[in-house]
Amino acid sequence: LVSRSFCHIYGTSSSVLISNMSDFLVNFIAGGVSGAVAKTCTAPIERVKLLIQTQDANPKIISGEVARYTGIVDCFTRVASEQGVKAFWRGNATNIIRYFPTQAFNFAFKDSIKALFPKADKNAEFAKFFLINMASGGLAGAGSLCIVYPLDYARTRLASDVGGGKAQFNGLLDCIKKTVAAGGVGSLYNGIGVSVVGIIPYRGVYFGLFDTLTGYNPLQKDENSFKRAGSKFVCAQVSAISAGYASYPFDTVRRRLQMQSEKPESEWVYKGTADCFAKIMKDEGTGALFKGAGANALRTVGAAMVLVLYSEITAAFSSK
Repeated sequence: LVSRSFCHIYGTSSSVLISNMSDFLVNFIAGGVSGAVAKTCTAPIERVKLLIQTQDANPKIISGEVARYTGIVDCFTRVASEQGVKAFWRGNATNIIRYFPTQAFNFAFKDSIKALFPKADKNAEFAKFFLINMASGGLAGAGSLCIVYPLDYARTRLASDVGGGKAQFNGLLDCIKKTVAAGGVGSLYNGIGVSVVGIIPYRGVYFGLFDTLTGYNPLQKDENSFKRAGSKFVCAQVSAISAGYASYPFDTVRRRLQMQSEKPESEWVYKGTADCFAKIMKDEGTGALFKGAGANALRTVGAAMVLVLYSEITAAFSSK
């Protein structure tokens, strides 16, 4: 009897473990594929956003060698004429390498972390339901960022080359190699503190608001695939835009800090997160923390696509 009970418990535990691992893999793959597709589609917008956001920390623009970008249209036009249309996808391969594990871990961790919280009824306990979604999304984002931060740094540097001359780095490995040679391994993590702080409100709002809006979406399980996907996209777009603006100042500061990573500390424009915030607001005005936010709002179409694709892919697996 004891032997049978043990076998039954062991068998049940093994089944649960295998089921959990299967769910994790589905979430991992769905999140990664969704991210890779969406990032490739929105790469030109994202590159323009990064160029505008980081131009005031770019040595070529600071020195006057390259003129500043005056806006989104000017940036699009000059990149196309100076670097060619293909340049809009500069760093995209690195972005996919970075984004696949980032987005995959975000979704996989979010669902795993969310399972650790008590269940909350969205109708009877709305505040608790919303906070659980926010917390699980924020913690998932912070955890995944710590894993892939060097790739995030490389993505920023590869996409921030300006002018028509030779690119500063010849790819992902060259970027990491030169940065480590100049400032050590720690230089790859320049700005990670503000990144973790910023990713919590971003991922918290991004996932939390989407999960909450989805919970109230009457077309969430509609048999008409067009209505279902369309309603999910609206929920996702609202979530992505809200998340982008909630965390944008933190993103601007981390990009500025990343722009000086390969330089000796004596040549750094910003001595740290607080100093960067202070100098930007003093020298450029508070609005400078939102430089590139317009392009970022356009870029959120990609973020919304990720959420919809992920939701549809996991739904397809669940129905089998």
